[in-house]
Amino acid sequence: MLNLVLFGPPGAGKGTQATYLAKAYQLIHLSTGEILREQIAAGTEIGLLVKDTIQRGELVPDATVIDLIQDKLDKNPEAKGFLFDGFPRTVPQAEALDVLLVHYGRSVSAMLSLEVEKKELMARLMSRGTTSGRIDDADLAVIENRIQVYNDKTAPLIQYYSKAGKYEAINGVGTVQEITDRLRFYIDKLPLNKKSR
Repeated sequence: MLNLVLFGPPGAGKGTQATYLAKAYQLIHLSTGEILREQIAAGTEIGLLVKDTIQRGELVPDATVIDLIQDKLDKNPEAKGFLFDGFPRTVPQAEALDVLLVHYGRSVSAMLSLEVEKKELMARLMSRGTTSGRIDDADLAVIENRIQVYNDKTAPLIQYYSKAGKYEAINGVGTVQEITDRLRFYIDKLPLNKKSR
């Protein structure tokens, strides 16, 4: 089974690539950002708890995110695989994901990291903020904080997956198709991949 972690800082293009890759490889796309925004829009208890945290550009507590991911895994026992977009974001979340996947007889196949310089990230997020309607895309200070939080709390995941031999850096600059081709080139070499097209 193919289970991918799509990784990278805010604005790296994870959502764009995840949508395509999930379809191409018949994976369940699990975006924690989308799940949390749905909770906020629905006014659920979780949504109310995390709204301010997200608007500040901070990370939602690990336990909350892990519970949401476990719920999605429970609801998709027959899935051919999963594409995790925006999760894990901390080493404890990665450790928890490993434990969860073992329960379902699965494991992470690879962590693909989209590499983009900060200047480019800032430009992309500010541009996206004019159309996305997301408060965390429209405020320069919040964007700066999101990138700093990524560097402090999320970047250590590179070492975690490198030790497991599952980390691959992918150049995240270029056209959408160029980046997709780079990702697919690596995915198609994975031993558990049947090269679904």
